[in-house]
Amino acid sequence: MKSFKNHLSLIVALVSILFSLQIFTIVERSIDAYKDKLATNYSLVIVSQKKLEQQALLKKVPTIATMEEISPDSVIKKLDTKISKKNMDLLKVTLPKFYKLRLKKYPTPDEVEGITKKLMSIASITKVETFSATHDTIYKLLLLFKTVIFVLAFTILVVTVLLIFKELRIWQFKHNERMSIMSLFGAPTWLRSAVLFRLAIVDALIAAFISFVIFAYISSTEWVSQQLHTIGIQIIVFDKGYDFLMMLGVSIIVSVFLAGFIVLGHKEEV
Repeated sequence: MKSFKNHLSLIVALVSILFSLQIFTIVERSIDAYKDKLATNYSLVIVSQKKLEQQALLKKVPTIATMEEISPDSVIKKLDTKISKKNMDLLKVTLPKFYKLRLKKYPTPDEVEGITKKLMSIASITKVETFSATHDTIYKLLLLFKTVIFVLAFTILVVTVLLIFKELRIWQFKHNERMSIMSLFGAPTWLRSAVLFRLAIVDALIAAFISFVIFAYISSTEWVSQQLHTIGIQIIVFDKGYDFLMMLGVSIIVSVFLAGFIVLGHKEEV
């Protein structure tokens, strides 16, 4: 029964690490997908005294995806509907050119500032409207959310690693006599500690499998799909190939590393 409790404690700790790791991965994918969505909706407006060509702007700002000229008709009509056609045509000629630029990705505030400087270096451009107040607020909120999740995941990682270390240490003390006897007969360190490493690897495999089942189920639920649809993004919540291999690798590495650390510490005490 005690052996089962030791296994269970180690498995639960490993599952906690894998769970927090996968949650952080999901959040990161969601933020990246949301940035792509924002990039399609976010645009800059530039005012130029001359007609501009997209190729000329691309030399300055390679991240420009599309350039669309804004027609002045709607603005002119709001000024005075009694303007004659001749005067209206003349007004259109004298008005500066307005363009809407869309970018390939959602920029950071520093990137927006850099893009503005590059565009303003073009002689004919007199104004660049980046809507920086709204942009900066949204970007900072995304960054804050990602930071909070990272801190939470890191805290869980530290706590659970300490718990795993404690459990393996207790397990080593329970088998200390057997390991000492094997040492007297000249058994190498790896052989004396083989049971400890086997415990670590078996529990790591079990933890990875449990995490696989949990996230495979979560990713298939209708509730998750609805939440993603609500915010207008589509992501891979759980990649059964890549994510499982990542879980398996992290689980085994953490377990074996801590087991090895304990074995080295025991060797120093002998």
